[in-house]
Amino acid sequence: MKKVKLLVTALAVSTLVLSGCGKSSSSKSTSSPDYELESVSFPLKEKVTLKMISQSAALAPKDPNDKLIFQRLEEDTNVHIDWTNYNSDFTEKRNLDIASGDLPDAIFNAGASDYDLLNWSDSGVIVPVEELIEKYMPNLSKILDENPQYRQLLTAPDGHIYSFPWIEELGTDKDSIHTVNDMAWINTEWLEKLGLEMPTTTDELVKVLEAFKTQDPNGNGEADEIPFSFINDGGNEDLKFLFSAFGEGDNDDHLIVNNDGKVQFTANTDGYKAAIKFFNQLQQKGLIDSEAFEQDWNTYVAKGKEQKYGVYFTWDKMNITGDNDQYDVLPVLAGPSGQKHVTRTNGIGFSRDRFVITSANKNLELTAKWVDKMYEPLQSVQNNWGTYGDTEQANIFELKDGMLQHLSLDGAAPGELRQKTEAAGPLAVLDSYYDTVTTMPDDAKWRLDLMKKYYSEYITNDNIYPKVFLTKEKTDRLAKIETDMWDYIYLKRAEWITNGNIDKEWDEYLAELKRVGIDEWIQIKQEGYDDYIKGTENT
Repeated sequence: MKKVKLLVTALAVSTLVLSGCGKSSSSKSTSSPDYELESVSFPLKEKVTLKMISQSAALAPKDPNDKLIFQRLEEDTNVHIDWTNYNSDFTEKRNLDIASGDLPDAIFNAGASDYDLLNWSDSGVIVPVEELIEKYMPNLSKILDENPQYRQLLTAPDGHIYSFPWIEELGTDKDSIHTVNDMAWINTEWLEKLGLEMPTTTDELVKVLEAFKTQDPNGNGEADEIPFSFINDGGNEDLKFLFSAFGEGDNDDHLIVNNDGKVQFTANTDGYKAAIKFFNQLQQKGLIDSEAFEQDWNTYVAKGKEQKYGVYFTWDKMNITGDNDQYDVLPVLAGPSGQKHVTRTNGIGFSRDRFVITSANKNLELTAKWVDKMYEPLQSVQNNWGTYGDTEQANIFELKDGMLQHLSLDGAAPGELRQKTEAAGPLAVLDSYYDTVTTMPDDAKWRLDLMKKYYSEYITNDNIYPKVFLTKEKTDRLAKIETDMWDYIYLKRAEWITNGNIDKEWDEYLAELKRVGIDEWIQIKQEGYDDYIKGTENT
């Protein structure tokens, strides 16, 4: 057993650095013995055990082996997984387990940052896996060969691959489901009640919101309507979508790539400033939810369920106002210049951190082939959403003629059921799987159709900023800059929308961004993007 001694670094998320190796004094091994298995094929003749750390959602069973999906996998492989599973505080507990020096065979749903992966590799906590992929993992190899962009995203700056990915494709390029996250929804029942047309410009939106505030559209005789609501810095519930009416717009990364391949910061532009002035106008007219800058998810949802919003933001209206026809997508609005524009997020259905193999693992071939099972198409689909044939609870799928078909859930909450039944972890669901391996989820298809109907023609940026794998030094430097910069950006945005004064304070704001390192941040991002593009041209 390898004993690792770790030091704490000064990152926002606690990360641990190995400084030495030795034998463990633990009486119970946290990794599996060497089974001396070669030319492994499943199911094994005799059952063996691999030991893994993992994390699960709050509603998931404490023991992943209570999930039907893992029970089937054990039956198919004759590999038993001995889980150390955490439902909360995973990062802290995972790091403490690593710091103890007694490593498991692998970490499932590893939740590792890029800094973690590079730090663990430098420290000898995890092993490179590119040779394992080539020798023992035909399913994943096929995916990476046919989709070289994923191989490039997986490959660290030193040329090694240290982890296995999660891939979920739902639409491609501009028609990807990730293109817009904070969709704007408008109360069409109130529009009809007040005889109003759907707004097409930002000026028309102001007039509509004023009517929502003053003309009692819910008909209860009380001024309890909330014309405009959001969660400040709330990701999918943020108001960034409307910034695009005033220029290049904004997204959660405050970063876009123009069609000349230049990285642009979005929170220091004239258009950003004009958008904040517009929202301050709404604030001065009393149209913005008084709790918008302090409310949490639960408060936001509670008011949504009461249908109090005129316009609000979220990924899917089902999350906030439920399954009804009262709300529809707010179309793309023209700003003062007459332009209609949609700013793309940099979202992609990819993460490179779903599974790592530790240096304590003595059964690399066995582990690699077990992980490769996760990339079988039918298995990946179930890992991602849930399974079929469960007699104890509702099922996500029906297996019919070799194809997984999504079932109507009849009132069961899909998010909750997914937590209880999915495996998550390493998987790949490709666009080519729909209508061959599985059906597309109804809610995803509905959202994709809405985006194509309302947004696609106004998306002018051809590229997004990819999930570039930077060096540990650059990753650390970006994290330090962003620690200061992100909080400052949202603080000033809230102050300016609430109190005004943006013209007076703008130069001071730009100077502070420069002080905390915005120029270096842009340079690192641009270098990463350029290196990525060169890599794609060479594949």
